[in-house]
Amino acid sequence: MTLDRMNGMKRTDYCGNLHSGDIGRETVVCGWVQRQRDLGGLIFVDLRDRTGIIQLAFDDNTDRTVFEKAASLHSEYVVMAKGKVRARSSVNKDIPTGDIEIEVTCLKILGQSETTPFEILDDTAAKEELRLKYRYLDLRRASLQKNILMRHKIAKVTRDYFDENGFIEIETPTMVKSTPEGARDYLVPSRVHKGKFFALPQSPQMYKQILMLAGFDRYIQLARCYRDEDLRADRQPEFTQIDLEMSFVEMEDVFQIAEGYIKRLFSEVMDTDIPLPLPRLRYNDAMEMYGSDKPDTRFEMKITDLSDIVENCGFGVFADTVKNGGTVRAINAKNAASVYTRKEIDKLTEEAKGIGAKGLAFIRWSEDTPNCSFAKFMTEDEMSQILERLNMEKGDVALIVADKKKVTLPVLGALRLTVAKKLDIIPEGYNFLWITEFPFFEYNEETGNWDAMHHPFTSPLDESIPYLDTNPEKVYAKAYDLVLNGVELSSGSIRITDPELQRKMFSALGLSDEEAETKFGFLTNAFKYGAPPHGGMGIGLDRLTMIMTGSDSIRDVIAFPKVATSAELMSGAPSAVDEKQLEDLAIAVMEED
Repeated sequence: MTLDRMNGMKRTDYCGNLHSGDIGRETVVCGWVQRQRDLGGLIFVDLRDRTGIIQLAFDDNTDRTVFEKAASLHSEYVVMAKGKVRARSSVNKDIPTGDIEIEVTCLKILGQSETTPFEILDDTAAKEELRLKYRYLDLRRASLQKNILMRHKIAKVTRDYFDENGFIEIETPTMVKSTPEGARDYLVPSRVHKGKFFALPQSPQMYKQILMLAGFDRYIQLARCYRDEDLRADRQPEFTQIDLEMSFVEMEDVFQIAEGYIKRLFSEVMDTDIPLPLPRLRYNDAMEMYGSDKPDTRFEMKITDLSDIVENCGFGVFADTVKNGGTVRAINAKNAASVYTRKEIDKLTEEAKGIGAKGLAFIRWSEDTPNCSFAKFMTEDEMSQILERLNMEKGDVALIVADKKKVTLPVLGALRLTVAKKLDIIPEGYNFLWITEFPFFEYNEETGNWDAMHHPFTSPLDESIPYLDTNPEKVYAKAYDLVLNGVELSSGSIRITDPELQRKMFSALGLSDEEAETKFGFLTNAFKYGAPPHGGMGIGLDRLTMIMTGSDSIRDVIAFPKVATSAELMSGAPSAVDEKQLEDLAIAVMEED
């Protein structure tokens, strides 16, 4: 079949934008054939573009050449159709254009299609690996197109808001000096400087601070970032963050700008009002109550401390834990006994062990009296106090972990989410939360060193500075995270601008002056020439879009995502390169044993 040329015919409308007010008007539409239905003397074609579907109609009044061409159409053919909009005799309430159709007078076939590896439907049963291999077909599905279009709208609102608030969009380099930022760098070998490497930026952190020293005052960028780390549903090796920095500010100023952005974004994109100010919770309080520094606060089930009740009980696991400086904590899952049988509790026990707990004690109250895994070691008074402390009633299930606090809290935090999802008690909505006053340091048991929890340019709280040399565990940071529905959207801080304080922070992290100069010298030297107080944050555009579209995976809001092995299945990246390229770079590839 010879393909038609457009021959001067131009598209006048998108398929999904037509409506009953267009009846009687001539239109030209373009798109892909979703479905063709040949009823003999009547042919209907569902034509699809990124705005939706419109029905094309061919009948006894249609020119025979046009009718025969319509009869030859198959799914995913690319066509252009001209005709008049008319009312449909049978309304389809499932699509916005279901009350109209186009009576086609001219049809051009612009592209043919082989049978696709899977049908282009939102509810396709095709496996994700196949869909990602043929991502250009997968992206034709309405649900993914809706996600990508919403991402575009989010980006537009973002640029508009920050522009209106005096921010300047500035691009920073994507080939930078390799500096330690937590994850492994992606390295780019230099042909000119053999044996030396650029790194792809894990964030524009140092460059945006340099921009503040350069006097640009307010910076914004939709920045591409790269981290070589293990992947999961909300993580990709390359991602985009809404990166911002402000001079002459304190934390409250950053919060005000960020909250204004969130309110504007959700109003314009989701038609949802986000009340301000957003709630705040200190890091230590978040861990104590929810066992997480990114808690989902749409439901309760807070962690309760039982240590004082069980410190002298007859159950050695509890008593010995408290005696050795540990803690005994619990969560109470209301009305969970009908769902959490002993078999299901055993599954939770395995999950708890998988994330660091030695075991999981429980109280399951399904009969007149509670069934308790440790009751025989407890007095009646102790059990009564536990039930009262946990506010337990018939139908509830309590899960109890005894260990060091750094184990107990995160384990219960993870179980809290598992149980809530199983019970289906997490309501719809958007719960934002600022987490503040993070510890500056976290102890690395493998190295015996204190590592920076955020990055070494984060300013400590003024009252924490005296503890830098003596008690690192008492040093807290002017750092903050923005959390939405249990997902960390953003991380930020007020930065250090005092060269002497920066030197002390490097020293506390175990970096010598020489090491600090080698890794960060270009930034710390800049501080000697008049550094304004500044701070900022980076908001994950991909995660934000994932939540706003209701997607289960970050891959559903990225046009060409990577899979868990960091491979991109459509193009086959990463791939081997020829020997000449490696020779130019003075690189030899070693064979694995």
